[in-house]
Amino acid sequence: MSKVHAIITGIGGYVPQYILTNEEISTLVDTSDEWITKRIGIKERRVLKSEEGIGVTYLAEKAIENLRKRKDFDPLEIEVVVFATSTPDYILPNAASLIAYRTGMTKAFGFDVGAACSGFVFALEVGQAFITSGKYKKVMVIAGDTLSVLTDYQDRNTCPIFSDGCGVALLEATTDEEIGIIDAVLHSDGNSLEHLQMWGGGSVNPASHETVDKRMHFIRQDGKIVFKRAVTEMANCSEELMKKNQLTKEDVHWIIPHQANIRIIEAVASRMDVPIEKVMINIEKYGNSSAGTIPLCLWDWEPKLRKGDNIILTAFGAGFTWGAIYLKWGYDF
Repeated sequence: MSKVHAIITGIGGYVPQYILTNEEISTLVDTSDEWITKRIGIKERRVLKSEEGIGVTYLAEKAIENLRKRKDFDPLEIEVVVFATSTPDYILPNAASLIAYRTGMTKAFGFDVGAACSGFVFALEVGQAFITSGKYKKVMVIAGDTLSVLTDYQDRNTCPIFSDGCGVALLEATTDEEIGIIDAVLHSDGNSLEHLQMWGGGSVNPASHETVDKRMHFIRQDGKIVFKRAVTEMANCSEELMKKNQLTKEDVHWIIPHQANIRIIEAVASRMDVPIEKVMINIEKYGNSSAGTIPLCLWDWEPKLRKGDNIILTAFGAGFTWGAIYLKWGYDF
C-alpha cells in the first residue's frame, strides 16, 4: 500500500499596496538608500496602511483570494487551518479561527503557530503531519506578519528591515512518491532571549504606561549575533537534510531562504557552495515580513518552478528557531 504524504497543490500571496522606500526611511532616521541597499539588500518594503481594525488576517484573506484565482478549491473541504504569525489581530482569539470563518473554511479547525521567521517551515511540517496521519486530506497553511506594528521607526538598525506580507499554501494528500514534502529538520534554542525579542506585551511585561514610555513594544535585536547564528544554522540544517536524503548540491534545483538580509542569504549560499542563481531572492522589493517571506518567494517565483524540482526551504528566527524542509515540487505553473 502506498504511503500517504503531503503535497503543495497551490500557492497564493498578498502584499500591501503602500510602498515604503529607502528614501522615505532616510527621512525618519540617519541612514541612506545606499547604506540600506548595500548592508541589507532592500530597496523598498510593503506596509499595511489601513483603517483601524485591519491586521494580518486582512493580508491572509487577500492571499487566499489570490490562491483561489490560481487554483479552484472548495473552502468547505479544508479540514485544518494552520496560521504561522507573530502578529495576530488579537492575543485571543487566534488568527486561524478568524480567517477560516472569513474565507468560508467553516468546517476546519484552526490554530496559530508562533515560530517567528521560521513560522512557514514549522507550519508546513505541522500541516504535512496532519496529512500523513491519514486522518486529514486538505490543510491550509498560512504564514504572514504585519511587522510594521512592531517596528520602531526611531531605530535605524531595525526599521529598514521589516515589512508586511502574507503567503498561503494548500496542502493535499498524495500517494505519488515522486512529489511532495519529503523530509524536515527543525530546531529551537530558548537560550537567546536577549539577542532577538520584544520585551513588552506578554505576561511578564503586560502593556502599561511604563512599557509604552520605555518603547518596549518594538522588536530589538543584536544584529551581529543574529547574523552569525542565522548563517550557521540555516546552512547546517540544509546540509543535514540534504545528507539525510542523499542529495548533492547538483541535485537541488532551488534553495529558498528566509529573506532577512541579502548578506545572510549570500553567506548561506556560499557556505553551502550553491550558486546564487539557484537561490530565490525577492528581499529587494518586499523586505522581511518574517513568516511571510518563504511563501511569498514561492508565490513570486512560481512560474519558474517545474514538477519534480528538488527544493530546500530554510529559515531562522526569534526563539531562536530554525529549520529546513525538503520537498519535490508537484506541478507546472
